[in-house]
Amino acid sequence: EPAPVAAAGALGYALLGRLGGESATHGVLQVVTVVVAASLAGLVAPLGLGCPVDPGHTARRVLTVAFAAVCFQPLHRTGGLASSFGHGPYLVGYLLALLALTALCDAVLAAALARARTGWPYGPLLRDELRPLPGVGSAVCATAVVMALTVSVAGLWPVPVLAVPLLLIQYSYRRYAGIRATYRQTIASLARSTEIAGYTPTGHAREVAVLGRAVGRELGLSEPRLTVLEYAALMHDIGQLSLLDPVPAGATEPLPAAEQRRIALLGGAVVRQTGVPAEVALIVERQADPYREQPLAARIVRAVNAYTELVSGPAAEGVAGVAALCALERLRLATAREFDPVVVEALATVLSRQVYGRRR
Repeated sequence: EPAPVAAAGALGYALLGRLGGESATHGVLQVVTVVVAASLAGLVAPLGLGCPVDPGHTARRVLTVAFAAVCFQPLHRTGGLASSFGHGPYLVGYLLALLALTALCDAVLAAALARARTGWPYGPLLRDELRPLPGVGSAVCATAVVMALTVSVAGLWPVPVLAVPLLLIQYSYRRYAGIRATYRQTIASLARSTEIAGYTPTGHAREVAVLGRAVGRELGLSEPRLTVLEYAALMHDIGQLSLLDPVPAGATEPLPAAEQRRIALLGGAVVRQTGVPAEVALIVERQADPYREQPLAARIVRAVNAYTELVSGPAAEGVAGVAALCALERLRLATAREFDPVVVEALATVLSRQVYGRRR
């Protein structure tokens, strides 16, 4: 949750050409030096408290500010901006266009870093980075321009006043993030009811949710759709609470198709009473249908659930790697009607990447 105040202040400093009516004397090197020093100083408190820090985000901020400074400071110091745009609305338009380009470059860099760190497809990562730009990104860029233009005329005293709206945005975002975290914890607790009642193995719902989210990411789902997929995966077995006798090991795949569909429909009815989005209940209800009639998220939940049951169930034999290969082979043999072959291959890609990451 990076603070937009710091980003706006750094970009405003990069676009500062005058200070209180006088020409500013700093250049690109000083801008980069100040931002690097401020970023390192900002890491002291989290490191002292033992909180995790993201060096990649710090490097991104420095590179982003350096890009804006390189595009502005040389032109300003040589008088190119004044001769081309003057000091009126054309200059404001240039500054806004420059920051829009800077934001796009930052999104491209952020997606590239995430791709290198996780190995996920680049397209969905870039889309997730671009999604916040019209909202908080616009607020940061507009505030940076207002800061630079106001300080150039009035000096430094307006800076705290201009930072107040961004502080309110940051506070609201943190409250929203806290509510989302509590909401997810509530869903996870509800999903554990089948484990506590002895209907499913401990940790099964979480394993399906984690692996299902990775498969959804491999298939290019956006972040909101991944969240819906995760919620559905956590609660995919909740219909088993309607059974008088638990299914052995909680495995529903060996059951007749009609029984699987009945459990899924009962699970969807329970999910609808929890207040989660209706799409989550639909995924839970449709997970036992033929895959050509299912939404993509339901196809993912069914394939991942079947894989985890085959790997960890009583039918699994031998070494874990051999069991995984046997499970994938059984899923591939059932792609005519039960499992989407595209989802199965995405699951195989995710599993192979995890094995390679552990070996490395």
